[in-house]
Amino acid sequence: MTTIAEPQVAPVPEAAPATGARPPRSYWPFVVPAVAVVGSVIVFPWAFTVWMSLQEWTVGGARRFTGLSNYMRLASDERFLTSVGHTLVYTFLAVVLPLIFGTLAALIFNSRLPFRGILRGIFVMPMMATPVAVALVWTMMFHPQLGVLNYLLSLVGIGPQAWVFNPSTVIPSLVLVETWQWTPLVMLIVLGGLAAIPTEPYESAAIDGASIWQRFRYITLPMIAPFLMVAVIIRTIDALKSFDIIYAITQGGPGTASETINLYLYSVAFAYYDVGYGSAIAVVFFAIVIALSLLMLHLRQRTKWMDLQGGV
Repeated sequence: MTTIAEPQVAPVPEAAPATGARPPRSYWPFVVPAVAVVGSVIVFPWAFTVWMSLQEWTVGGARRFTGLSNYMRLASDERFLTSVGHTLVYTFLAVVLPLIFGTLAALIFNSRLPFRGILRGIFVMPMMATPVAVALVWTMMFHPQLGVLNYLLSLVGIGPQAWVFNPSTVIPSLVLVETWQWTPLVMLIVLGGLAAIPTEPYESAAIDGASIWQRFRYITLPMIAPFLMVAVIIRTIDALKSFDIIYAITQGGPGTASETINLYLYSVAFAYYDVGYGSAIAVVFFAIVIALSLLMLHLRQRTKWMDLQGGV
């Protein structure tokens, strides 16, 4: 019997390393311009502000390093502490009221109203106006003798109000302007959440005999909670740094009854020309904004979509 020998395969010689291979490409040239822009526009100004906050520096005078003395001075500055309180009260009201009225408006405009597209367009018009123009219009409306608000109150038998000319009502009056202008923004955000809710849960709830309040409490509210948190974050940051409306209407008055941190910072830096102390106020204000922003983002991460059984 003849056996057939298997063919022998010659080993393939290893390829010699290429002598003229290109080195790996570097993408740093594409990153450097962005890093340079961020560093010059964001990082350097804040680093310079922190450095100025450690100086005793008045415009026209000599600069002297004083360390943390400006920050220690803030702890005993009653006007600064009062402005912090005004800022927190103003921010709380300017977030809660637009959130309530914006959610209510979204629920109304989400229903099958006639001409709801036109009505939505009219409702969002205040958001398109510039804050200074809005402030000038409301300044005339707040006038104790010639303002239209007191005229409207007189039609229902209510006496004239001092509005922004009374220390006890100035902040609620300014919040009224903020609410009027930014409620449409909350409405648009919540409308997006309502459009994402399926109709099946409502149909099942209607079959089970759930009331309108129960459907809102157990279906609508949990489903739009992430959108409400987005609105809260946006409004909190915006209300904290509000300056133009307050300055154009009251300039922090009467007295210092409506002076927020922003307005006090403006007065210290550009009226009293105390650049070092103003920089310390700016750094502390930035820290407050960052702390509240991180708190809002933490709450946003904890807000999950809820199923109908209440699970996450």
